[in-house]
Amino acid sequence: MYLCSQFMGNQQVSPILALQQQRLLLQMEYAAEKEAYRKQTEEIGLQRKVKRGDAWYPLKMGKSYYNSLNQLVVEVFRQGDDDDIEHNFEFGRPVCFFSVAVNSKLKYFPITATVSYVDGNRMVVAVPDNGQLIDVQGAENVGIQLFFDETSYKMMFEALDRVIRAKSRLGYLRDLFYTPSNSPSKGEKRSGGMKAESFTFAPLHFPYLNRTQEDAVNKVLRAKDVAIVHGPPGTGKTTTLVEAIYETLRRENQVLVCAQSNMAVDWISEKLVDRGINVLRIGNPTRVNDKMLSFTYERRFEAHPDYTLLWSIRKAIRDLRAHRKRGDEKYHQKLERLKERATELEVRINAQLFGEARVIASTLVGSANRLLEGQKFGTLFIDEAAQALEAACWIPIRRVSRVVFAGDHCQLPPTVKSFAALKAGLGKTLMERIVENHPETVTLLKMQYRMNEEIMRFSSDWFYGNQVESAPEVKFRSILDLDIPMTWIDTSQFDFPENSENPELPEKPAQPLFREEFVGESFGRINKAEAELTLLALEQYFTKIGKERILEERLDVGVISPYRAQVQYLRRLFKKREFFKPYRHLISVNTVDGFQGQERDIILISLVRANDEGQIGFLRDLRRMNVAITRARMKLIILGDASTMTRHPFYKKLYEYIDAL
Repeated sequence: MYLCSQFMGNQQVSPILALQQQRLLLQMEYAAEKEAYRKQTEEIGLQRKVKRGDAWYPLKMGKSYYNSLNQLVVEVFRQGDDDDIEHNFEFGRPVCFFSVAVNSKLKYFPITATVSYVDGNRMVVAVPDNGQLIDVQGAENVGIQLFFDETSYKMMFEALDRVIRAKSRLGYLRDLFYTPSNSPSKGEKRSGGMKAESFTFAPLHFPYLNRTQEDAVNKVLRAKDVAIVHGPPGTGKTTTLVEAIYETLRRENQVLVCAQSNMAVDWISEKLVDRGINVLRIGNPTRVNDKMLSFTYERRFEAHPDYTLLWSIRKAIRDLRAHRKRGDEKYHQKLERLKERATELEVRINAQLFGEARVIASTLVGSANRLLEGQKFGTLFIDEAAQALEAACWIPIRRVSRVVFAGDHCQLPPTVKSFAALKAGLGKTLMERIVENHPETVTLLKMQYRMNEEIMRFSSDWFYGNQVESAPEVKFRSILDLDIPMTWIDTSQFDFPENSENPELPEKPAQPLFREEFVGESFGRINKAEAELTLLALEQYFTKIGKERILEERLDVGVISPYRAQVQYLRRLFKKREFFKPYRHLISVNTVDGFQGQERDIILISLVRANDEGQIGFLRDLRRMNVAITRARMKLIILGDASTMTRHPFYKKLYEYIDAL
């Protein structure tokens, strides 16, 4: 189809055999992640865990209480000066508490807790109601870290097992997704393989959508089985998806909307709410603000008129259990009566909340929540589908008749930690599989509204077969007159960054200064001189634009590095540098993954890799670079050692493209 089909294999096996292979690969990934967690717990030092964003220490314990879902929760607060560290805690992730002994050894408490929500340096954690929380609250030097996520794997294994055994509609979708439309499969009578079914009706017109967006919405509405909205960077995938959901709701009473991450679920939910659609969000949002909270299940549950009565009955149950008297013959009778009344109220509140909602929104794993037990939907929409493992997608597919995937398999892939499982095909998503087997279900969005034409052109040529065009209003957008939109600063041409304020850089380096360093196993790489040069390049560009204009027009900047160690080093440099003080609210520094779905006026990319062997590690995954280079609206500055990077054909082509501008 287009060049990103390079990531897909063409081997055809029976659907059931292929899914059994998926299960084996998922088992490998499970074992690899469990082993990585064991190593992290036993071998990686506490400070490293904190720096990686996998632990909070020191921790201040807050109050504990019962939330509206009748879970015992406790507040915890991150202390210290680690605010610049992006942590990895989010709703639904399992965590455990530990205390630090005098000899610096960690003692883990036998409690597996779950993140309820995080707001800045405050986190609310749901804990088992078995009296063990008292030990944590009474301990000194307490911290919290991410725990191995057994639950998500359990749900993915269950989903795969169910799909392997499935008959009826789920079995049909399984066979369809795995069978190419142009070749027959065993037991399939149609000579052309299995084709995705669709309705036939005259196209609908949407004046606020462009032609390919309109085509995509029509294809979604016509699809009986599956449709795919393939949205390259800046092409309005979310706008198209919201319109497709809105139009589907004119034909169906309720739909299920899922995504791999909480952040992606929040984003699509917010856009649907802006469109006036009643959304019920299962699980808590990543960004805790009133707008986001207002459509969560928990907040709606608390706001229900019957909730006060339910809360008082639950309190009466807890009091009855806590003050049980010996020989009280009526204890069980009283308890059962109260529990029956509480269940009756819960069922009534749930029926009303789910009855009023037009969209039920959750993560893919969150769709297995007990609240959705027995629920069936006509249509499932999966956003950012190209970032989700296939097994995770099958969790919500079990509840529906048809599926709409939206995403871009030429951008960030799913995270797979086992190299062997990745090599054997675990990273291939269900969306990729359907793009390959059923290209007739795909609509490529072709008009982008983000980037200057010259920034967009390279990505369009390499990844999308030169099919993406720039909207007239963004084609020539730039900050400075006669500016070159893309620049590659070749660090191999520099001996030393001038006017360096960084005491960590030596005055006369013994070897070439722009060299990568390795910091700790599985922590990442760093290039201090390149980081310094990144700040200098931005400082010079800001000086050209002028302070007044930057602040008045709120020109925003993204500084990206593929390596987390480099990101944290860059953040420290920006904090110290006096020049950037007035602009700090306009500058964000993050990994490629952290910038997925975002855009900035100016983007700087620090590639880090600089070595004699031409090793570039995971920068060989070109989808990551596609994300990085397409975040910029008007100016893209890449900093990297050309002699290292251009040994790879993609970076050679990119370097030559920029050099020719």
